[in-house]
Amino acid sequence: MKGVLITLEGIDGVGKSTQHRLLEQRLRETGLTCIVTREPGGTAIGEEVRQLLLKMREEEMALETEILLYAAARAQLYKELLRPALEAGKIVLCDRFIDSSLAYQGYGCGGDLNYIKKVNAGATEKLSPDLTLLFDLAPQEARQRRGNIDQKSEVSDRIENRPEDFHYRVREGYLKLAAANPVRIKLLDASLPAVLLLEKSWVFVKELLEKKELL
Repeated sequence: MKGVLITLEGIDGVGKSTQHRLLEQRLRETGLTCIVTREPGGTAIGEEVRQLLLKMREEEMALETEILLYAAARAQLYKELLRPALEAGKIVLCDRFIDSSLAYQGYGCGGDLNYIKKVNAGATEKLSPDLTLLFDLAPQEARQRRGNIDQKSEVSDRIENRPEDFHYRVREGYLKLAAANPVRIKLLDASLPAVLLLEKSWVFVKELLEKKELL
């Protein structure tokens, strides 16, 4: 495809949303247009699936259900937004993608990694990001940040509210993914000030865009 897909990853509370917004702003300041989206969500159907996935509930959602719901939302995003945008040569910034399923439902929940890869390969026609920015932060610090945000919000997130050891496993999963995919996944210290973190991220984004002759 002529366009590029840049994904942002990390455990909850690392500041991905801020970096997502800052990167979009930097691209536009550079004279480039981009499409920004998120997972799960990004489409009307995907946002409805997001509500199913994140809503606090008394009954326990089966892991297989969780894996397939994420894949379903991702399939809709791919067909409705990602593939058309990338075929048109556009730059897409996506907050989370398949690495999130591997880290959260795979390493975090103990799901079968090969099964998760297979389901999502089918959902996205084996689409892989051109670049993944992985923002890394200690889970206890991320939890403090999430706590500050939660105090301003009435919405509880089923995934964020899982036990501390779950988030440690997710982080370790992300680090394993980064070690296995060093060319695509760039590890960034999320404890840095947001502006400095943006500059470090921009180095990798700029390198990709120049390589693709989009900058």
